[in-house]
Amino acid sequence: MTRKSLLPTYDVFDEWRYFEPAASVAPVPFRGRKLGVSICEDIWNDADFWPQRRYRADPIEALVAAGAELIVNVSASPYTMEKRHLRPRMLAATARRWGRPLVFVNQVGGQDDLVFDGASLALDAGGAVIARGAENAADLVLCDVDAGTGTVAPFDASDERSALAALELGTRDYARRCGFSQALLGLSGGIDSALVACVAARALGPRNLLGVAMPSRFSSPGSLADAEALARNLGIDFTVIPIEPMLAAYLDGLAPALEEFAPRQPPAASAAAADLTRQNLQARIRGAILMALSNRQGRLLLTTGNKSELATGYCTLYGDMAGGLAVISDAPKTLVYRLARAVNGERVVIPDSTLTKPPSAELRADQTDQDELPPYDLLDQILEDHLVGGLDAPALVARGFAPAVVADVVRRVRTSEYKRRQMPPGLKITGKAFGPGRRFPIARAGG
Repeated sequence: MTRKSLLPTYDVFDEWRYFEPAASVAPVPFRGRKLGVSICEDIWNDADFWPQRRYRADPIEALVAAGAELIVNVSASPYTMEKRHLRPRMLAATARRWGRPLVFVNQVGGQDDLVFDGASLALDAGGAVIARGAENAADLVLCDVDAGTGTVAPFDASDERSALAALELGTRDYARRCGFSQALLGLSGGIDSALVACVAARALGPRNLLGVAMPSRFSSPGSLADAEALARNLGIDFTVIPIEPMLAAYLDGLAPALEEFAPRQPPAASAAAADLTRQNLQARIRGAILMALSNRQGRLLLTTGNKSELATGYCTLYGDMAGGLAVISDAPKTLVYRLARAVNGERVVIPDSTLTKPPSAELRADQTDQDELPPYDLLDQILEDHLVGGLDAPALVARGFAPAVVADVVRRVRTSEYKRRQMPPGLKITGKAFGPGRRFPIARAGG
């Protein structure tokens, strides 16, 4: 029996809480050979590859010193777009350093917020690939490490197509393991819901997906037409439920209380608060409609918010955040567009107008996202450096971002933690996702 030596406690990992490390390592005799069997993290500490190491010990070094002739690593290594390139380089460097063939066998499938992408590898003693398994799919690969031969599955250079496959795998397994065979989502005619619909149709099959358009007075005719066209192109079920009568009933019923208990404010602030109330009511009515259909039909509700919106709080609790799985919560808005274009690169499904019109929540007249947020290309650069790179506000300003923009974005990220803590699990595809791998306090002294 082989035990794991290195127990990670960073990002999504928390193994020290549950396990104890191996006291020692030794090769496993097998048919006249000595196999250096390691488990997942044990192979991620090569002193020659990593400029900064997380652990003092290197189990692979110990196995080779004890006579291991072949390195075997059994892994449950989660997917990220960066890791699909990093992991093969790291494994090849390890094989070259020790002059040993290396076999890396990785788990395939989705579990909660994680996607395990497979992409198993066999490398010769020089680090050259002699066999490779499929990415984001179960595969059976045979190889001969002595002869240096084996089946090599294609490796798609497109990170966008790879991420789409990972989201599809994660959505399919999440639904299946939670007991759902069907799903639904709100189709606004925007880019985010269009991408989620494409992923879900692939994951569950078009016949098992329902798209629901819920127009209000602020919804443009083009948005409804785009939603209908997307549903038709995907071959999914589609229905339209106007929310204007429900919104009017809510406003009428709430009017006395909203007026009686309204705080004393200057007229401009009072008008802004009333406008925000109406906007959020629309989102929450839509959330209630979708949850009613979910309850009645036994469908999993998929939320459609992207990482940029969730980071900055540009989302509504119990509204567009309501649901069971946040499919693209780890995809920044700029990546959403890249993924959508990758979808259309295979077959035009998403209407061109969805890709080209200014993004808008359409909760008030002539609204665009950039009324409140910086342009998404700028916003996503700041969020990448802040959330993934770990840079604070002074460091972001030192990188050349405008101080006022940095202050606003960082403030939005910090004050929106309470919202994100209540969102459904989201599929991780980048180096730092919202969820178990990012633990920040909700309440912060000084605001």
